[in-house]
Amino acid sequence: MAALIPVAPGVDLDPRCIDVRFVRASGPGGQNVNKVSTAVELACDLTRSGLPPEVRQRAIALAGSRATLDERILISAQRHRTQQMNRDDAMARLLELLARACVRPKRRVATRPTAGSRERRLSEKKAQGTIKRNRAGGRLDD
Repeated sequence: MAALIPVAPGVDLDPRCIDVRFVRASGPGGQNVNKVSTAVELACDLTRSGLPPEVRQRAIALAGSRATLDERILISAQRHRTQQMNRDDAMARLLELLARACVRPKRRVATRPTAGSRERRLSEKKAQGTIKRNRAGGRLDD
């Protein structure tokens, strides 16, 4: 059995949920780009990942268009010239996304403006209105 990949304290990723495919990269590169498949397409199946359900849901939300309906996250990497560097880049991006998903967002506590801040706001609005009213002045007809 392959060793679990640590994502965050107490959260590990099962490496068997990750599929890596090498494809030809687009863009400049001369003949090398036509011969060598250096770009990486990494797919992580979250249903087999061993992650807690709330982390999986947050990861899907963070992934946005990189997430599929069957809970897979697709990451494409072609920044580097070698397969290994692109694989490491894709893996690092996946782990960074999953680490961000492990952070539980804080609940927002609804607050109200204080009476003093409401009073200041209204008096500033009144003063601004007075300035604008005085600015209009009289019209001179030719």
